[in-house]
Amino acid sequence: MNVKQALASLAIVGVTTSLSVMFAATTNAQTTDPAPSASSGASAGGDVTVNGHAIPASLVDMIAKAQTAGGAPDSPGMRTDIRDQLINLQVIADEAVRLGLDKQPDTAAQLEVQRNQTLARAFQQHYTKSTQVDDAVLKAEYEKVRSGMGENEYKAQHVLVKTEDEAKKIIADLDKGGDFDKIAAEQSLDTGSKEGGGHLDWAAPQSYVKPFSEAMVALKKGQYTKTPVQTQFGWHVIKLEDERALKAPSFDEVKDNLRQSHLQQDFGAVVRDLRSKAKITGL
Repeated sequence: MNVKQALASLAIVGVTTSLSVMFAATTNAQTTDPAPSASSGASAGGDVTVNGHAIPASLVDMIAKAQTAGGAPDSPGMRTDIRDQLINLQVIADEAVRLGLDKQPDTAAQLEVQRNQTLARAFQQHYTKSTQVDDAVLKAEYEKVRSGMGENEYKAQHVLVKTEDEAKKIIADLDKGGDFDKIAAEQSLDTGSKEGGGHLDWAAPQSYVKPFSEAMVALKKGQYTKTPVQTQFGWHVIKLEDERALKAPSFDEVKDNLRQSHLQQDFGAVVRDLRSKAKITGL
């Protein structure tokens, strides 16, 4: 998405802008300054003032970083474009205020929500940066998940149908020498696997709902279930294609993901605590 697309939504005097979209784009910018390119900041100039409102060069720089983090090339032209869009945004906003549109109930409510969203993102980023998670805690979580995955992973094939009778008929057809791939391609309701003949990727049993995994691990290589297996998705006929020792990722490979997950869970607890202390009426 380029800068114009990021700001686009309201067509006025040839300018299309969206305050919420523009600033949402900056939330994914790098938290540390990257090495500046040869053109970095070349066209941003100094601070600009529009009707008494400052548009600092730092804001242009922040939006430019968000754009380059998403793959857009940095250039003087891009930064000039960002600055011009911000100027247009300000003059449009000023006119809306002159007309009293900021006092309309719907508009005022949207402005308050956008303000709260920005503050909430700032608080979450502050919490994430300032909260340390000990590697020992992450290691314990890793071992817990790893032990729950078991020692083996499985490659299965299945057909998903709506009724038990349909599944029984498929089993009968397989008993007569029917082709599992063809049956799955023609009859399976699982859109993610039917085109591939019902083949599933290698996975630990915990990746599947319990009735499916229990039936799968009870099979020997090449066998298929002789009775239909019911889950919340429907009725399955399952074939075990292969089995091998589980190739789990190392702790170092998943440590960053574990840290993010841990922080998200902790942040959820912080929010629940804040809510429990808040004065809330009318619920």
